Amino acid sequence: MALSFFKQAKSPIHQRIQSDDASRLRLKYDTYYHIFEKQEGTRVWKDGKEFIMLSSNDYLGLTHHPKIKEAGKQAIEKWGASTTGARLANGGRIFHRELEEELADFVGKEACHVFSAGYLACASAVTGFADRKDVLFADKNLHSSLWSGIKLSGARCERFSHNSPQHLRELLEYEDAKTPKIFVLEGVYSMEGHIAKLPEFIELAEEFNAFVVLDDAHGFGVLGNEGRGVCDHFDLTDKTDVICSSFSKSLAGAGGFVASSKEGIDYMRSHSKQTIFSAALSPSACACAQAALRVLQEESEHREKLFKNLERYRSILLELDLDIWESETPAIPIVLGEKEKVYYFWKALLEKGIYTIISIAPGVPPGKDLIRTAISAAHTEEDLDRIEEAMHHAKSKI
Repeated sequence: MALSFFKQAKSPIHQRIQSDDASRLRLKYDTYYHIFEKQEGTRVWKDGKEFIMLSSNDYLGLTHHPKIKEAGKQAIEKWGASTTGARLANGGRIFHRELEEELADFVGKEACHVFSAGYLACASAVTGFADRKDVLFADKNLHSSLWSGIKLSGARCERFSHNSPQHLRELLEYEDAKTPKIFVLEGVYSMEGHIAKLPEFIELAEEFNAFVVLDDAHGFGVLGNEGRGVCDHFDLTDKTDVICSSFSKSLAGAGGFVASSKEGIDYMRSHSKQTIFSAALSPSACACAQAALRVLQEESEHREKLFKNLERYRSILLELDLDIWESETPAIPIVLGEKEKVYYFWKALLEKGIYTIISIAPGVPPGKDLIRTAISAAHTEEDLDRIEEAMHHAKSKI
Protein backbone atom coordinates (compact mmCIF):
# COMPACT_ATOMS: atom_id res chain seq x y z
CA MET A 1 0.00 0.00 0.00
CA ALA A 2 1.45 3.38 -1.03
CA LEU A 3 2.29 5.83 1.73
CA SER A 4 0.29 9.04 1.83
CA PHE A 5 3.36 11.25 1.20
CA PHE A 6 3.84 9.43 -2.13
CA LYS A 7 0.28 10.27 -3.17
CA GLN A 8 0.23 12.10 -6.48
CA ALA A 9 -0.68 15.77 -6.30
CA LYS A 10 -4.02 16.78 -7.83
CA SER A 11 -3.71 17.83 -11.46
CA PRO A 12 -4.83 21.26 -12.71
CA ILE A 13 -7.83 19.55 -14.27
CA HIS A 14 -8.92 18.12 -10.90
CA GLN A 15 -8.51 21.59 -9.37
CA ARG A 16 -10.58 23.16 -12.12
CA ILE A 17 -13.35 20.59 -11.64
CA GLN A 18 -13.43 21.14 -7.88
CA SER A 19 -13.54 24.95 -8.13
CA ASP A 20 -16.07 25.27 -10.97
CA ASP A 21 -18.71 27.88 -10.14
CA ALA A 22 -21.13 26.80 -12.87
CA SER A 23 -21.40 23.30 -11.41
CA ARG A 24 -21.56 24.59 -7.82
CA LEU A 25 -24.43 26.96 -8.60
CA ARG A 26 -26.29 24.38 -10.70
CA LEU A 27 -26.14 21.85 -7.87
CA LYS A 28 -27.08 24.45 -5.26
CA TYR A 29 -30.24 25.62 -7.03
CA ASP A 30 -31.15 22.22 -8.52
CA THR A 31 -32.51 23.63 -11.78
CA TYR A 32 -31.38 20.99 -14.29
CA TYR A 33 -30.84 17.24 -14.82
CA HIS A 34 -34.05 16.25 -13.06
CA ILE A 35 -35.20 12.63 -13.10
CA PHE A 36 -38.84 11.66 -13.57
CA GLU A 37 -40.07 8.35 -12.20
CA LYS A 38 -43.14 8.08 -14.41
CA GLN A 39 -44.76 9.69 -17.46
CA GLU A 40 -48.36 9.57 -18.65
CA GLY A 41 -49.37 11.91 -21.45
CA THR A 42 -48.49 15.46 -20.41
CA ARG A 43 -47.99 14.40 -16.78
CA VAL A 44 -44.65 13.48 -15.21
CA TRP A 45 -43.75 12.50 -11.66
CA LYS A 46 -40.70 13.67 -9.72
CA ASP A 47 -40.04 12.65 -6.12
CA GLY A 48 -43.59 11.33 -6.01
CA LYS A 49 -45.17 14.65 -7.06
CA GLU A 50 -47.17 15.06 -10.27
CA PHE A 51 -46.36 17.86 -12.74
CA ILE A 52 -47.79 19.05 -16.05
CA MET A 53 -44.92 19.11 -18.54
CA LEU A 54 -44.79 22.55 -20.17
CA SER A 55 -41.34 22.37 -21.73
CA SER A 56 -41.42 19.25 -23.87
CA ASN A 57 -40.68 19.44 -27.60
CA ASP A 58 -43.37 16.81 -28.26
CA TYR A 59 -45.35 19.40 -30.22
CA LEU A 60 -47.85 16.97 -31.77
CA GLY A 61 -48.21 14.81 -28.66
CA LEU A 62 -47.22 11.61 -30.45
CA THR A 63 -45.00 10.04 -27.77
CA HIS A 64 -47.65 7.53 -26.73
CA HIS A 65 -49.32 7.06 -30.11
CA PRO A 66 -50.18 3.33 -30.40
CA LYS A 67 -49.09 3.04 -34.06
CA ILE A 68 -45.66 4.46 -33.23
CA LYS A 69 -45.11 2.29 -30.18
CA GLU A 70 -46.18 -0.82 -32.08
CA ALA A 71 -43.78 -0.01 -34.92
CA GLY A 72 -40.90 0.21 -32.45
CA LYS A 73 -41.79 -3.13 -30.88
CA GLN A 74 -42.02 -4.90 -34.22
CA ALA A 75 -38.67 -3.49 -35.35
CA ILE A 76 -36.92 -4.86 -32.26
CA GLU A 77 -38.51 -8.27 -32.79
CA LYS A 78 -37.38 -8.37 -36.41
CA TRP A 79 -33.99 -6.62 -36.31
CA GLY A 80 -32.88 -6.65 -32.67
CA ALA A 81 -31.74 -3.68 -30.60
CA SER A 82 -28.97 -2.29 -32.80
CA THR A 83 -27.17 -2.52 -36.12
CA THR A 84 -23.84 -2.42 -34.20
CA GLY A 85 -22.04 -0.45 -36.87
CA ALA A 86 -21.66 2.77 -38.80
CA ARG A 87 -23.45 3.23 -42.09
CA LEU A 88 -20.14 3.47 -44.01
CA ALA A 89 -19.21 0.00 -42.83
CA ASN A 90 -21.72 -2.63 -41.74
CA GLY A 91 -24.51 -0.59 -40.14
CA GLY A 92 -26.73 0.11 -43.15
CA ARG A 93 -30.09 -1.65 -43.36
CA ILE A 94 -33.02 -1.52 -45.77
CA PHE A 95 -35.15 0.31 -43.20
CA HIS A 96 -32.69 3.22 -43.23
CA ARG A 97 -33.12 3.60 -46.97
CA GLU A 98 -36.91 3.35 -46.76
CA LEU A 99 -37.11 6.06 -44.09
CA GLU A 100 -34.70 8.28 -46.02
CA GLU A 101 -36.77 7.99 -49.18
CA GLU A 102 -39.97 8.88 -47.32
CA LEU A 103 -38.36 11.84 -45.56
CA ALA A 104 -36.80 13.18 -48.77
CA ASP A 105 -40.13 12.95 -50.54
CA PHE A 106 -41.93 14.63 -47.63
CA VAL A 107 -39.63 17.66 -47.40
CA GLY A 108 -39.26 17.93 -51.18
CA LYS A 109 -35.61 16.96 -51.61
CA GLU A 110 -33.96 14.30 -53.79
CA ALA A 111 -32.11 12.47 -51.03
CA CYS A 112 -31.67 12.20 -47.29
CA HIS A 113 -29.41 10.64 -44.64
CA VAL A 114 -30.63 9.69 -41.14
CA PHE A 115 -28.52 9.94 -37.98
CA SER A 116 -28.70 8.48 -34.48
CA ALA A 117 -29.08 11.99 -32.99
CA GLY A 118 -30.43 15.31 -34.16
CA TYR A 119 -27.28 16.99 -32.84
CA LEU A 120 -25.17 14.86 -35.19
CA ALA A 121 -27.46 15.63 -38.11
CA CYS A 122 -27.28 19.38 -37.63
CA ALA A 123 -23.51 19.37 -37.09
CA SER A 124 -23.11 17.26 -40.25
CA ALA A 125 -25.24 19.70 -42.23
CA VAL A 126 -22.35 22.13 -41.78
CA THR A 127 -19.23 19.93 -41.64
CA GLY A 128 -20.46 17.85 -44.56
CA PHE A 129 -20.42 20.85 -46.90
CA ALA A 130 -18.10 23.55 -45.49
CA ASP A 131 -14.42 23.72 -46.39
CA ARG A 132 -11.61 25.70 -44.77
CA LYS A 133 -11.50 28.12 -47.69
CA ASP A 134 -15.19 29.01 -47.27
CA VAL A 135 -16.73 31.75 -45.15
CA LEU A 136 -19.77 30.88 -43.04
CA PHE A 137 -22.41 33.46 -42.13
CA ALA A 138 -24.21 32.38 -38.97
CA ASP A 139 -27.11 33.82 -37.01
CA LYS A 140 -25.85 34.71 -33.51
CA ASN A 141 -28.65 32.68 -31.90
CA LEU A 142 -27.96 29.35 -33.61
CA HIS A 143 -28.29 26.06 -31.73
CA SER A 144 -25.18 24.53 -30.18
CA SER A 145 -25.19 21.66 -32.71
CA LEU A 146 -24.70 24.10 -35.58
CA TRP A 147 -21.93 25.94 -33.73
CA SER A 148 -20.20 22.58 -33.24
CA GLY A 149 -20.39 21.95 -36.97
CA ILE A 150 -19.10 25.45 -37.69
CA LYS A 151 -16.08 25.06 -35.41
CA LEU A 152 -15.25 21.59 -36.70
CA SER A 153 -15.43 22.75 -40.31
CA GLY A 154 -12.38 24.98 -39.86
CA ALA A 155 -14.02 27.63 -42.04
CA ARG A 156 -14.01 31.31 -41.12
CA CYS A 157 -17.28 32.36 -39.54
CA GLU A 158 -18.95 35.77 -39.50
CA ARG A 159 -21.87 36.16 -37.09
CA PHE A 160 -24.82 38.41 -37.92
CA SER A 161 -27.51 39.84 -35.64
CA HIS A 162 -30.38 37.50 -34.91
CA ASN A 163 -32.73 37.07 -37.85
CA SER A 164 -31.36 40.23 -39.50
CA PRO A 165 -30.98 40.10 -43.30
CA GLN A 166 -29.90 43.73 -43.18
CA HIS A 167 -26.88 43.00 -40.97
CA LEU A 168 -26.03 39.95 -43.08
CA ARG A 169 -26.01 42.15 -46.19
CA GLU A 170 -23.56 44.54 -44.52
CA LEU A 171 -21.19 41.64 -43.81
CA LEU A 172 -21.52 40.19 -47.30
CA GLU A 173 -20.61 43.47 -48.94
CA TYR A 174 -17.16 43.30 -47.31
CA GLU A 175 -16.40 39.87 -48.80
CA ASP A 176 -14.67 39.02 -52.04
CA ALA A 177 -17.29 37.96 -54.58
CA LYS A 178 -15.22 34.87 -55.43
CA THR A 179 -15.10 33.52 -51.85
CA PRO A 180 -17.43 30.51 -51.37
CA LYS A 181 -20.19 31.50 -48.93
CA ILE A 182 -22.55 29.44 -46.76
CA PHE A 183 -25.50 30.79 -44.76
CA VAL A 184 -26.35 28.82 -41.59
CA LEU A 185 -29.89 29.47 -40.34
CA GLU A 186 -32.64 27.95 -38.22
CA GLY A 187 -36.19 27.65 -39.48
CA VAL A 188 -37.60 28.28 -36.02
CA TYR A 189 -35.34 29.52 -33.23
CA SER A 190 -36.23 27.34 -30.28
CA MET A 191 -35.49 29.77 -27.44
CA GLU A 192 -37.24 32.70 -29.08
CA GLY A 193 -39.95 30.96 -31.12
CA HIS A 194 -39.07 33.20 -34.09
CA ILE A 195 -39.54 32.05 -37.68
CA ALA A 196 -36.55 32.78 -39.92
CA LYS A 197 -37.01 35.57 -42.46
CA LEU A 198 -36.24 32.99 -45.10
CA PRO A 199 -37.48 34.90 -48.19
CA GLU A 200 -35.07 37.76 -47.47
CA PHE A 201 -32.18 35.41 -46.72
CA ILE A 202 -32.80 33.50 -49.94
CA GLU A 203 -32.77 36.76 -51.90
CA LEU A 204 -29.35 37.51 -50.42
CA ALA A 205 -28.16 33.99 -51.19
CA GLU A 206 -29.10 34.43 -54.83
CA GLU A 207 -27.53 37.88 -55.03
CA PHE A 208 -24.23 36.81 -53.42
CA ASN A 209 -24.18 33.25 -54.80
CA ALA A 210 -24.35 31.60 -51.36
CA PHE A 211 -25.19 28.03 -50.29
CA VAL A 212 -28.01 27.82 -47.67
CA VAL A 213 -28.14 25.37 -44.74
CA LEU A 214 -31.31 25.46 -42.62
CA ASP A 215 -31.94 23.60 -39.34
CA ASP A 216 -35.70 23.06 -39.20
CA ALA A 217 -35.90 20.99 -36.03
CA HIS A 218 -38.65 23.19 -34.54
CA GLY A 219 -40.48 23.95 -37.79
CA PHE A 220 -40.64 20.40 -39.14
CA GLY A 221 -44.02 18.85 -38.30
CA VAL A 222 -45.49 22.21 -37.29
CA LEU A 223 -45.34 24.67 -40.21
CA GLY A 224 -45.96 24.21 -43.92
CA ASN A 225 -48.34 21.88 -45.75
CA GLU A 226 -48.92 18.81 -43.51
CA GLY A 227 -45.97 19.98 -41.39
CA ARG A 228 -43.33 19.94 -44.14
CA GLY A 229 -41.55 22.79 -42.39
CA VAL A 230 -40.41 26.36 -42.84
CA CYS A 231 -39.10 25.95 -46.40
CA ASP A 232 -42.49 24.67 -47.53
CA HIS A 233 -44.20 27.38 -45.45
CA PHE A 234 -42.48 30.00 -47.62
CA ASP A 235 -42.48 27.85 -50.81
CA LEU A 236 -38.68 28.00 -50.85
CA THR A 237 -37.72 24.34 -50.60
CA ASP A 238 -36.02 24.30 -54.01
CA LYS A 239 -33.92 27.34 -53.11
CA THR A 240 -32.74 26.01 -49.74
CA ASP A 241 -29.75 23.76 -50.40
CA VAL A 242 -29.72 21.71 -47.20
CA ILE A 243 -32.47 21.01 -44.66
CA CYS A 244 -31.63 19.26 -41.40
CA SER A 245 -33.90 18.34 -38.52
CA SER A 246 -34.40 16.22 -35.43
CA PHE A 247 -36.83 13.38 -34.71
CA SER A 248 -37.10 14.38 -31.04
CA LYS A 249 -39.63 17.19 -31.60
CA SER A 250 -42.71 16.64 -33.74
CA LEU A 251 -41.84 13.00 -34.49
CA ALA A 252 -41.49 12.27 -30.75
CA GLY A 253 -38.47 10.01 -31.21
CA ALA A 254 -34.69 9.99 -31.31
CA GLY A 255 -32.42 10.72 -34.27
CA GLY A 256 -32.28 13.24 -37.08
CA PHE A 257 -31.75 13.75 -40.79
CA VAL A 258 -30.10 15.87 -43.46
CA ALA A 259 -31.90 16.31 -46.80
CA SER A 260 -30.47 17.79 -49.99
CA SER A 261 -29.85 16.93 -53.63
CA LYS A 262 -28.61 13.42 -54.38
CA GLU A 263 -25.18 14.84 -55.21
CA GLY A 264 -25.20 16.82 -51.98
CA ILE A 265 -25.96 13.82 -49.77
CA ASP A 266 -23.33 11.71 -51.54
CA TYR A 267 -20.82 14.52 -50.95
CA MET A 268 -21.73 14.75 -47.24
CA ARG A 269 -21.33 10.99 -46.88
CA SER A 270 -17.78 11.36 -48.18
CA HIS A 271 -16.73 14.35 -46.07
CA SER A 272 -18.62 14.54 -42.76
CA LYS A 273 -16.88 12.68 -39.93
CA GLN A 274 -20.12 12.63 -37.95
CA THR A 275 -21.74 10.81 -40.86
CA ILE A 276 -18.84 8.44 -41.48
CA PHE A 277 -17.98 7.40 -37.93
CA SER A 278 -21.24 7.53 -35.94
CA ALA A 279 -23.31 4.39 -35.32
CA ALA A 280 -26.36 3.87 -37.50
CA LEU A 281 -29.83 4.79 -36.24
CA SER A 282 -31.30 1.85 -34.31
CA PRO A 283 -34.08 -0.33 -35.78
CA SER A 284 -36.66 0.79 -33.21
CA ALA A 285 -35.83 4.51 -33.53
CA CYS A 286 -35.99 4.24 -37.30
CA ALA A 287 -39.34 2.44 -37.23
CA CYS A 288 -40.82 4.93 -34.74
CA ALA A 289 -39.73 7.88 -36.88
CA GLN A 290 -41.21 6.30 -40.00
CA ALA A 291 -44.51 5.57 -38.23
CA ALA A 292 -44.64 9.11 -36.80
CA LEU A 293 -44.00 10.60 -40.24
CA ARG A 294 -46.97 8.64 -41.60
CA VAL A 295 -49.19 9.65 -38.68
CA LEU A 296 -48.24 13.27 -39.35
CA GLN A 297 -49.57 12.97 -42.89
CA GLU A 298 -52.62 10.81 -42.16
CA GLU A 299 -53.94 12.40 -38.96
CA SER A 300 -54.27 16.17 -39.34
CA GLU A 301 -56.11 16.48 -36.04
CA HIS A 302 -52.83 16.59 -34.09
CA ARG A 303 -51.66 19.81 -35.78
CA GLU A 304 -55.16 21.27 -35.51
CA LYS A 305 -55.20 20.62 -31.76
CA LEU A 306 -51.69 22.05 -31.40
CA PHE A 307 -52.70 25.38 -32.95
CA LYS A 308 -55.91 25.49 -30.90
CA ASN A 309 -53.90 24.99 -27.71
CA LEU A 310 -51.30 27.50 -28.86
CA GLU A 311 -53.95 30.18 -29.38
CA ARG A 312 -55.29 29.77 -25.85
CA TYR A 313 -51.85 29.54 -24.23
CA ARG A 314 -50.62 32.70 -25.96
CA SER A 315 -53.75 34.53 -24.82
CA ILE A 316 -53.08 33.48 -21.20
CA LEU A 317 -49.56 34.89 -21.28
CA LEU A 318 -50.48 38.07 -23.13
CA GLU A 319 -53.39 38.82 -20.78
CA LEU A 320 -50.86 38.66 -17.93
CA ASP A 321 -48.67 41.10 -19.86
CA LEU A 322 -45.79 38.60 -19.92
CA ASP A 323 -43.08 39.15 -22.53
CA ILE A 324 -43.12 36.24 -25.01
CA TRP A 325 -40.40 37.77 -27.24
CA GLU A 326 -42.81 37.96 -30.19
CA SER A 327 -42.87 34.16 -30.49
CA GLU A 328 -44.85 32.94 -33.48
CA THR A 329 -44.68 29.21 -32.75
CA PRO A 330 -45.36 26.57 -30.05
CA ALA A 331 -41.90 27.30 -28.55
CA ILE A 332 -42.79 30.23 -26.29
CA PRO A 333 -40.32 31.97 -23.96
CA ILE A 334 -41.39 34.02 -20.96
CA VAL A 335 -38.72 36.71 -20.84
CA LEU A 336 -38.13 38.12 -17.36
CA GLY A 337 -34.70 39.64 -17.96
CA GLU A 338 -33.10 38.88 -14.59
CA LYS A 339 -31.73 35.60 -13.25
CA GLU A 340 -33.37 36.07 -9.85
CA LYS A 341 -36.81 36.72 -11.34
CA VAL A 342 -36.48 33.69 -13.59
CA TYR A 343 -35.59 31.46 -10.65
CA TYR A 344 -38.49 32.60 -8.45
CA PHE A 345 -40.96 32.42 -11.34
CA TRP A 346 -39.79 28.88 -12.11
CA LYS A 347 -40.08 27.85 -8.42
CA ALA A 348 -43.59 29.32 -8.23
CA LEU A 349 -44.68 27.28 -11.24
CA LEU A 350 -43.24 24.15 -9.62
CA GLU A 351 -45.26 24.89 -6.48
CA LYS A 352 -48.39 24.73 -8.65
CA GLY A 353 -47.30 21.53 -10.40
CA ILE A 354 -46.07 23.03 -13.69
CA TYR A 355 -42.66 21.95 -15.00
CA THR A 356 -40.70 24.38 -17.19
CA ILE A 357 -37.04 25.12 -18.01
CA ILE A 358 -34.82 28.01 -16.98
CA SER A 359 -32.55 29.56 -19.59
CA ILE A 360 -30.19 32.35 -18.54
CA ALA A 361 -27.20 34.17 -20.05
CA PRO A 362 -24.93 33.09 -21.69
CA GLY A 363 -27.45 30.54 -23.01
CA VAL A 364 -29.56 33.51 -24.07
CA PRO A 365 -28.48 37.11 -24.76
CA PRO A 366 -27.86 39.36 -21.71
CA GLY A 367 -31.11 40.82 -20.42
CA LYS A 368 -33.14 38.03 -22.01
CA ASP A 369 -33.11 35.56 -19.11
CA LEU A 370 -36.24 33.49 -19.54
CA ILE A 371 -38.50 30.56 -18.76
CA ARG A 372 -38.60 28.28 -21.79
CA THR A 373 -42.05 26.78 -22.36
CA ALA A 374 -43.62 24.79 -25.19
CA ILE A 375 -47.23 23.93 -25.86
CA SER A 376 -48.30 20.53 -27.18
CA ALA A 377 -51.30 19.01 -28.91
CA ALA A 378 -51.42 16.63 -25.96
CA HIS A 379 -52.29 19.36 -23.44
CA THR A 380 -55.90 19.10 -22.30
CA GLU A 381 -58.33 21.84 -21.30
CA GLU A 382 -57.73 20.81 -17.68
CA ASP A 383 -53.98 21.21 -18.24
CA LEU A 384 -54.48 24.69 -19.65
CA ASP A 385 -56.75 25.67 -16.75
CA ARG A 386 -54.04 24.63 -14.28
CA ILE A 387 -51.34 26.35 -16.34
CA GLU A 388 -53.37 29.58 -16.33
CA GLU A 389 -53.79 29.45 -12.55
CA ALA A 390 -50.07 28.72 -12.10
CA MET A 391 -49.04 31.63 -14.34
CA HIS A 392 -51.12 34.05 -12.23
CA HIS A 393 -49.47 32.66 -9.10
CA ALA A 394 -45.94 32.86 -10.56
CA LYS A 395 -46.39 36.45 -11.73
CA SER A 396 -47.53 37.46 -8.23
CA LYS A 397 -44.19 36.17 -6.87
CA ILE A 398 -42.04 38.57 -8.89
